[in-house]
Amino acid sequence: CPHATATNNKGIMNAISSVAVACGQDWRAVEAGAHAYSSFEREQYSPMAEWSKDNEGNLVGTIEVPMAVGLVGGAVTVHPGAKANVALLGIKTANDLAKCIAAAGLAQNLGALRALATVGIQAGHMKLHLRNMATSVGAEPDEVEAVVSLAKKSGERITVALVEDALRRVREGN
Repeated sequence: CPHATATNNKGIMNAISSVAVACGQDWRAVEAGAHAYSSFEREQYSPMAEWSKDNEGNLVGTIEVPMAVGLVGGAVTVHPGAKANVALLGIKTANDLAKCIAAAGLAQNLGALRALATVGIQAGHMKLHLRNMATSVGAEPDEVEAVVSLAKKSGERITVALVEDALRRVREGN
């Protein structure tokens, strides 16, 4: 299904683009190349990642995307953050960087598939969003889980006002 494939590939590219930006790469070129390859090379828009089991029953993931990255010139040589990130990853060659970036995309895809097979993407996003909301209304780290729990138990639509009320109730001991 092309719509599911687009969503699947978008998630992969979220990780790929993030690492590319962090390492001073032209993430727009990387993203354009990956989507074009997924459309053109396979004659229809296709998933960038594939999953299977090997003969021993192990899960095996593969990803195939073109990766136009480099370590000479551009932001990677002048931006301190990009230089630090490349060094932190232990990257010595453009090929190593390409593999690292692709691996991030594959890892993100595995996380998304796990979420789909368990609690679902929406539930996972909402749980994270609710924690972020609790923090944004002033909940201390030791209060966040209680605020999240009260807000969820209410059964109401999650709003800032609801989360603020949950925090007030936690602090009042209710």
